Amino acid sequence: MEARRIVITGISRGLGQALVEGFIAAGHRLAGCARSAAAIQRANDRFGPPHRFDCVDLRDDAAVRQWAERVLAAGGVDLLINNAGVINRNAPLWEITDREFSEVVDINIKGTANVIRRFVPAMIARGTGVVVNFSSGWGRSASPEVAPYCAAKWAIEGLTRALAAELPRGIAAVPLNPGIIDTEMLRCCFGPSASAYPAAAQWARRAVPFLLGLGAKDNGQPLTVPG
Repeated sequence: MEARRIVITGISRGLGQALVEGFIAAGHRLAGCARSAAAIQRANDRFGPPHRFDCVDLRDDAAVRQWAERVLAAGGVDLLINNAGVINRNAPLWEITDREFSEVVDINIKGTANVIRRFVPAMIARGTGVVVNFSSGWGRSASPEVAPYCAAKWAIEGLTRALAAELPRGIAAVPLNPGIIDTEMLRCCFGPSASAYPAAAQWARRAVPFLLGLGAKDNGQPLTVPG
């Protein structure tokens, strides 16, 4: 398969980190971001050019614009993966503070929109590209004590399907449920029982070829990484 240029948000741990390792091992060129300066330094030290990783707060549209300009100056993007996200602490909705709720909304929804705003026009100009916005099983169902996260992921489903209807032929936007994976986020919700699910590296062995197989034919389809 021809090497592709891939952009991934939220690469500091979990699924993002596993995807970076998987795509690079498969011979593709990566650009990524995270809020953790230490994680970004480790990624740059480990992988180096032609891969590039930057510290970016996705809640800040101006910072996202500057990051996108740097990335796009080095060439077009074939696959854009909006993976960055946070979850609220387990609690009934009425016990979630405004600050906690806003954190989930600002990163999971607004952060995704900021990235789309800054990268998709370049994809349209090239006439090709795939945008994958990570949803969740809780973007298509709901559970108690994670209402803000459910709300954000349901929003990602709607936002992505609306985006898909707006895109010209040749470009695709896909809301993707990654499945249930043993990550730090899952352990926050499930506790020790999270270990019953696949680790991120194991999941990435399925997810990387699945993501690389997405194209214009998948535009607007709510998909799930095969189990």
